[in-house]
Amino acid sequence: MKYRMITVALGAITLGAAGMALPVGAQKMDKKMSRMEMEKKMSGWPKASRMAAMAMMEKYGSPMEMTRSMAMWGKTGQWKRTIIYDKEVQHDFPAAHTDVMQQFIDMRVPTEMFDDLAAYDGSVVVNRTNGEMSARCDMEAANFLALNLAYEIIEGKRSPEDARKMYGEQITAMKAGRSAPYTERLMFSVPMGGTADPDKPLMMDKMGKGQ
Repeated sequence: MKYRMITVALGAITLGAAGMALPVGAQKMDKKMSRMEMEKKMSGWPKASRMAAMAMMEKYGSPMEMTRSMAMWGKTGQWKRTIIYDKEVQHDFPAAHTDVMQQFIDMRVPTEMFDDLAAYDGSVVVNRTNGEMSARCDMEAANFLALNLAYEIIEGKRSPEDARKMYGEQITAMKAGRSAPYTERLMFSVPMGGTADPDKPLMMDKMGKGQ
């Protein structure tokens, strides 16, 4: 059975800080936001979203941009950007939880690996044109884990089945307070740009096939 990886555009966009594309209505945070102010803005958000946002704020500071439906951080630690949504997406691997936080890195992924990544974890998303890979979960540690294992699949070090097994083992260890290094940071060298793939015009594609 073949799998497909899908990326979703979030409506119309404007340019925010550093030329980053942002949803219409996003407001730049010109000053540091207090915990109380942050909680007030998220009053109608689900618990998983509020917890993820507060964890990000405590570690990395106020979000760069915020709307009624999402909070966004730019470059923080090893991440290119982080978005926390006020909508939960049910995800039952490795156990039932909801995906609310998407974290991005630059990564060029060979197209022949897309199916393997989708078979491993449907919340690992590849955007070939932007040259980005992201993970969506409910906490940063799980996103570190998801992308560490995704990278090992890309490098041919693990099969999707082996990666799923390792994911469960690391999450279990982390929750039990045991060593779980895959959940602590990205364990590979993260590219800094140069990963985008603009593809080629359809006419060139047809000319190549006619040769």
